[in-house]
Amino acid sequence: MKLSVVIPARNEAASIEETVTTASAALEREGIEHELIVIDDASTDGTSERVSALAARNDKVRSYRSHYGQGFGLAVRAGLDRFSGDAVAILMADGSDDPEDLVRYHRVLSDGYDCAFGSRFIHGSAVSDYPRLKLGLNRIVNWGIRLLFRHSYNDTTNAFKAYRREVIDTVNPLLSNHFNLTVELPLKAVTRGHSYGIVPISWRGRSAGESKLALQEMGSRYLFIVLYVFLEYHLSRGDYRRPNFEEQPGRGRLRGGVRPGASGRARPVAPPADRAGDPR
Repeated sequence: MKLSVVIPARNEAASIEETVTTASAALEREGIEHELIVIDDASTDGTSERVSALAARNDKVRSYRSHYGQGFGLAVRAGLDRFSGDAVAILMADGSDDPEDLVRYHRVLSDGYDCAFGSRFIHGSAVSDYPRLKLGLNRIVNWGIRLLFRHSYNDTTNAFKAYRREVIDTVNPLLSNHFNLTVELPLKAVTRGHSYGIVPISWRGRSAGESKLALQEMGSRYLFIVLYVFLEYHLSRGDYRRPNFEEQPGRGRLRGGVRPGASGRARPVAPPADRAGDPR
């Protein structure tokens, strides 16, 4: 399984080289076929030049300017338009995500899951230097999403996830131009019938550069996407579900490792502990 890694980057000259080189090293060490696609989101600090220099030395690295307007979600969407792998992961350029977790995600997908979701808030995860205000808001928002969608996953808002190619085909067209894409992708994937495995991951606060997430600008955008997917799930009568999807209570195991709950809603089944960590 070839894994494409999309890295949206806006003014990340201080961290992009380490992010790309450590990600490539982790995947090379495990013999995982891969490509690293860095999408420059209107950077003005030399990010693009640094990535171009990396690409000249490593043929697995590809550098593009976003062909959409400015915005995190648009940069990710530009990368999703270009990836050539069997699956794709979204990795933050600021060094907050641990590239070693890309290997863990690849194992989850290889085990048959459609999506690999990491959580920073389960047994086995590690988090450091998380700003207290953002952490508090994160837990409130994720609690609300869990309550609304009745699932057990507690880190929906984290961008760092991986998806098989057919999942990306199912969730398109994407609507989000900004950081609300981090919610749109996983919620659409799950409500449209794709399976997912959850594994603990590591996260650390950025050590260089500035965060691009403006909290005061994102509240209504997050709410719009959450309500959009919620209404689609409950009112569309399954018009957007993946082909051959079945959701019948009491019929045992469904394709991809999802079992129906008592209400007929699909719920995640964790991947084996010896392969991808034990999230329970």
